[in-house]
Amino acid sequence: MPRPRKKRRRREVTRAPRSDAGLPEYDRSTVPEGLVTRRQLRDMGLSPGDNEGPVAILRCKLCATRPQWSCTHPTRGFLLRVDLAKPKRTPTLAQEWALDQAMAARQTCGECGRRFYICLSKKLGCCLECFDGTPADPSSLMTLPAPVTHRLAA
Repeated sequence: MPRPRKKRRRREVTRAPRSDAGLPEYDRSTVPEGLVTRRQLRDMGLSPGDNEGPVAILRCKLCATRPQWSCTHPTRGFLLRVDLAKPKRTPTLAQEWALDQAMAARQTCGECGRRFYICLSKKLGCCLECFDGTPADPSSLMTLPAPVTHRLAA
């Protein structure tokens, strides 16, 4: 016998009339030059920089059909100015080394010491081959250069 479904209450829509008091709102095809979203900034290789917050709102597709209401959906986007954006910072060699060490700790098996391209499960604490004998795919292993035994030229 199937269980009876519970009736869910419809979520109440909070509508706010569109006014000039808030940030200006633009539909997707009417955004002026010089305003972009954070994702568009990231694709351009820029960070928000001196932008102290959004200067406009990019309305979602649903709200494009309701011009008199303000867009309050979570899918709306916030627009930033491109002229205030700065180039992304590049990490130093020390930062890259620290990130590689952190990833090595997550990708190295604690029992056999092999490093994988994927992060290993914290729950198991080791690779599947050490845990239950499932053979590891050779293409998932990192091949590290052979350790240097001596540094003499002759």
